[in-house]
Amino acid sequence: MERYEYKVVPAPTRGVKAKTAKTPEARFALCIEQTINDLAVEGWCYQRSDVLPSEERQGLTGTVTHWRTLLVFRRPAEAPAATTDPARREPAMTAPATDTEDAAPA
Repeated sequence: MERYEYKVVPAPTRGVKAKTAKTPEARFALCIEQTINDLAVEGWCYQRSDVLPSEERQGLTGTVTHWRTLLVFRRPAEAPAATTDPARREPAMTAPATDTEDAAPA
């Protein structure tokens, strides 16, 4: 089974100026296109966009909910090394030496 790693980035909120993009919609689409292409160069494949709530503090005790648009990307994860990660290795357990071999049962 293939494993994936995911990257989530905030979607751009403004378009970029370009000679080819004359309207606000075209500038915004160009900005989204550039974001997706920049991550594609690094091997990330665009999956979807999501709009999710984000609760943030407002004032001393209040909270307000903002809706954030996020772009979700994924790429195949590198195969984990089986024994090279020392943090994942189990410690060797050894039994303490005892002198019970010489003692006769009571």
